[in-house]
Amino acid sequence: MGEIAVGTASWTDKTLLASGWYPPGADDARKRLAYYAERFAVVEVDSTYYGPPAEQTAALWTERTPPGFTFNIKAYSLLTGHPTRVSSIYKDLRPDTGKANVYPRDLPPQAYEEIWTRFLTALEPLHRAGKLGAVLFQFPPWFGIRRSNKDYLLEVAARCKPLRAVFELRNESWFAGGNETETLDFLRAHHLPFVCVDMPQGHRSSVPPVLAATADLAVVRFHGHSDKWTSKDIYQKFGYEYSPQELASWAPRLRVLAAETDRTQVFFNNCSGDYAQRNAATMVELLDRD
Repeated sequence: MGEIAVGTASWTDKTLLASGWYPPGADDARKRLAYYAERFAVVEVDSTYYGPPAEQTAALWTERTPPGFTFNIKAYSLLTGHPTRVSSIYKDLRPDTGKANVYPRDLPPQAYEEIWTRFLTALEPLHRAGKLGAVLFQFPPWFGIRRSNKDYLLEVAARCKPLRAVFELRNESWFAGGNETETLDFLRAHHLPFVCVDMPQGHRSSVPPVLAATADLAVVRFHGHSDKWTSKDIYQKFGYEYSPQELASWAPRLRVLAAETDRTQVFFNNCSGDYAQRNAATMVELLDRD
C-alpha cells in the first residue's frame, strides 16, 4: 500500500482559532503552524484561491515546518476561470475597469501570463525545500466535459511543471453515463492526478464520490454533507462534522485507493470550528490500525 497523508484545508481559520483546538501557548502564526505540523503531515492552503501568495510567505512556511511536512496550494481563482476580485490582483496588473470581479478574458493576455508566472514563482521556496505536494486546480460548476476543457487541463499541467497540478472537477457531466470512464481514461493517459471528493449531492456543483487513481498521486477531499451547501456563509456551507461511523466506512476505501498509487493525500475541508481537525485526527487513527 502506498503512503497516505491526512490533513485539513486550513490551520488559521477564525472559527478554528475560536474553537479551543490550539492550546493557549500557540498564540501566534509560527506557533500555530508548528502545533499543527506536530499532528499532521500535510496541509492544504486555500487562502491562495482568494489572492496569490507572496514568495516570502512561502519561505516562512518552509522555515516553520519540520522535514517531510507538505503543503498543497489551491490555485488562484483567476487561473481556474472563477470570478476574481479585481482588488486581489497584483496592483500593477489590475485591469482598468469598474467591475468588482473579472475573468481571464477581461485582462490583456500579457497581464494574464504574468499572473501565472508570479503565482508559480511564489511557490518556489516550498518546491526547493521538497515541501510542495501539489497545486490544486478546482474548476467551477460550468467547466463541463468538452475538448477545449480537456485541452486546458493539459495546458495547466504543462504550465505548472515541474510543480504538480491536481484536478478537482465540479460539473457532473464529467461523470454522467459513460463519461466517467472517458474522464478517468483521459486523466490516466496523461498522468493527471484526479481529486476525489465527498460532498452533498443534488446540487449544480455536485459530483459523485468516485475514488480512482489516475496517476502516482491521488487526492481525496472531504467537504462534508451540510444541508446548507448553497449558503453564502462558508461556515454554514462547510459546517458538518463526520460521525465516527462515516469515517470508519471510508478508511477501507482509502486503503484500497492507496494500494493503486504511490501517494494518497486526504484533506478535510469541513472547516467550521475544529470539525476538520478532529475528523482528520480520527481518520489518522483509523488508518493506523492493522
